[in-house]
Formats: sequence, C-alpha cells, structure tokens
Amino acid sequence: MYEPAQLRTFLAVAQTLSFTRAALRLGVRQSTVSQHVRRLEEATGRPLFVRDTHSVELTGDGEAMLGFARTILQAHERAAAFFTGTRLRGRLRFGASEDFVATRLPEILESFRRAHPEVDLEPTVELSGTLQARLAAGRLDLILAKRGAGADGDGAGGVPVWSDALVWIGAPGLRLDPERPVPLILYPPPGITRARALAALEAQGRSWRIACTSSSLSANVAAARAGLGVMAHTRGLVPPGLVPVPARSGLPELGEVDFVLRAGRRGGATQEAADALAEAILEGGDGLRRQD
Repeated sequence: MYEPAQLRTFLAVAQTLSFTRAALRLGVRQSTVSQHVRRLEEATGRPLFVRDTHSVELTGDGEAMLGFARTILQAHERAAAFFTGTRLRGRLRFGASEDFVATRLPEILESFRRAHPEVDLEPTVELSGTLQARLAAGRLDLILAKRGAGADGDGAGGVPVWSDALVWIGAPGLRLDPERPVPLILYPPPGITRARALAALEAQGRSWRIACTSSSLSANVAAARAGLGVMAHTRGLVPPGLVPVPARSGLPELGEVDFVLRAGRRGGATQEAADALAEAILEGGDGLRRQD
C-alpha cells in the first residue's frame, strides 16, 4: 500500500521540515519530493504536512505516520536482505559525543543491531573535536558529532542530522554576581562548547574563571548541580536537575551547533555497514531533533 521510496521521502521531509533540504539529502529534484509526498497523502487519505511558502510542519496524522514509516521500511530492508542474501558483515568503528548518547541514539543502535546482527559494532564516546581527529586519522569509520560554525567549525562537512541552540545551564536558583567573573564548567580542548563559551564571553568583555574542567559529561553535570558554575550545553539535551540560566543574568548568546554524520574513506563491507548505520540515524533523526 505504501511505497518505500515515498516513505523515505516523507521521513526526509519530516526530519528537515523542508522540501528543498529533503531533496538535497535524497539527491533528487524538489518536484520528486513533492510528488512522493502528494502520492503518500493520497494513499493515506490524510494530509501529512501543513505547508506554505515559509514553513513545513507535520500534522497529527503526519506525526502518527513517523512510527509506521520507520517500521515499514525496517521490515522492507530485512526482507530484502534475507531474500537477496546481502546480509551485512564486518567491523564498524562508530563514534558519538557523550552529550547525546543518552537520547534516542541507543534505540537507533539497538534497532541497527537487530537488523544487522553480523556487524561487529565498536562504539566510542568522546568529545566532538576528538572524534573528528580520530576519523581523520582513520581510527573511526563513522561519527555523529557536533559541528560548530565560524572559528570553531573545524569539523567542516558532513551530513546534517539536526541543529540545536546552545544555552547556558546551571542549577535551579543559581545566581550570578555581575561584579564577579562568571564561574565556568568546561570540557577540555578541543571541546566545541568550550570554545563557543569562551569566545562569547570574550566578545562581550565579561570576565570569567574556570570552576571545573572534565571530559566527562557526568562529572560536569555533577559540578553544575552542586552550584559550582554554569556550562554551555545544547538546549534540547539539558540533563535532569539543570535548567537554562535566566536571560536577566546577562550572559551572551551562544548561537547554534549542527549535529552531523561524517564517514571515513573506506570501501567494502565497512563502507556498506557505515552507510546502513548512517541511514538508520538519519531516519531516527526526527526523534533526536524533536527533543530541542
């Protein structure tokens, strides 16, 4: 009843909320994207998107279709792999930064392992800058990491999964004295949030001091919960027990970061496994994006 190609197009539009970006992601014309969505809406008998010249939003039926589309595509891929004998095998070294490992990523990885049980998945959790360096050195095959803009955009390239704003977070009730340096909780270099926080404060001319530095998210969160200071963090992934710092604190805006997939230059079974995991993450990216 529902064509896989139309479902993949639907998921791409749902993830990007843009027919243009969906077309770029899929490598097709925008008219093809519109045609696939129209035919899928005709098949369901329901509108799946509310769209005008400026925005695209899912309808209630579109939200319901997200889960159905993923389930249908997963079943289609498993059946195709079974009957064509193209079961993926090999070792895949996958890296992700710690701050979003605790979101829907585990669910995506679990689904990938069920669909491709013969792929030996070796996960690495590290800072985004470290993951970029390990990928460039050939020590990882695929990474899901932050990509900053401007001066902190060393990790240029990659396929966008979703974007999120960076905000200052701290313990509820934390008060910052405007006459004293801002106490900071930071990742060590080459942390993207570290670079963005320091650059924003320097540009504002506001003094700061480092209250805690750790490469462990749990350690930094514990320090923030104890009221030692504030930290820059993605808005959609704020850890429990912490809240955005109120605007009245006068802290500078931090802008946004992209979360992107980047793959190494390898062929054969490793490349096939990397492509399959990348597709699974992109299809599951709507759940990650909707947490912001």
